Amino acid sequence: MISRRRLLATAAAATVAGTLPVASAHAALPQVDMEAVIKAAQIDPRRPDTAITPGAKDSVLAVERALQARGLLSATYVDGHFGTSTIAAYAAYQRSLGYTGLDATGLPGPTSLRSLGDGRYTVTRAISPGSIVSLRGVQVNTRTRSMLLEAERLLGRTLTLTQGSYNTGTPASAGTHDGGGALDISVTGLTTATRTTVVRQLRTVGFAAWLRNPSQGDWPYHIHAIAISDTDQSTGTQHQAGDYYLGQNGLANRAPDDGPAVTKRTWEEYQRG
Repeated sequence: MISRRRLLATAAAATVAGTLPVASAHAALPQVDMEAVIKAAQIDPRRPDTAITPGAKDSVLAVERALQARGLLSATYVDGHFGTSTIAAYAAYQRSLGYTGLDATGLPGPTSLRSLGDGRYTVTRAISPGSIVSLRGVQVNTRTRSMLLEAERLLGRTLTLTQGSYNTGTPASAGTHDGGGALDISVTGLTTATRTTVVRQLRTVGFAAWLRNPSQGDWPYHIHAIAISDTDQSTGTQHQAGDYYLGQNGLANRAPDDGPAVTKRTWEEYQRG
């Protein structure tokens, strides 16, 4: 066992040499909660004001200061609100790393967030969408698959998928299926009560989910679900996630949410109980 005296002597020697022990230097860095940052990056651009997402201020400030240090964000917007200016600055940082497409929408991913924070902060509660897999004839990522399977366990039934994620060229979807975390689910043969129950259980495990009907757009009755905080989301899906948190229906008219009331939680929050 290393004695306390020896540890103190090591620290003192390092200080004299003008350095700090690695553990002490690491501990001195602030922590950025990625879960909080992603939540803010979805909600704040959709707010009508510059309110700050609860629990996210310190983490967002650390990210904004890192963007400011790189000349990508004006000091005016270093305020803890992950609004459109911070989204644009983060997207510029992602492009500076060579990212394009879904990797450069301004929604932080684990790799870019750690890279931006090198020497400035450490990242906790990292989120990853996982790899892309096939599920019942559609594409999803492994995080979305795990969420769906848990919702089905709660429901005691298997759902029929009509559209998955990473699809392009579907005009009626307005780009919401271009990235990760998006599902369309058939409601054929389900009663009205069962449809509501399916939406409720999807919401319970971390989906923003709604029953869509033909009066809302060029589509049949179906359930549209997006995995909150999926870091592969398209821009349109990010907006739907933010609108869901703000009590809206996820459509262009941004009408009040018409789905069942639940405690809004991400998949990670659900797993923690």
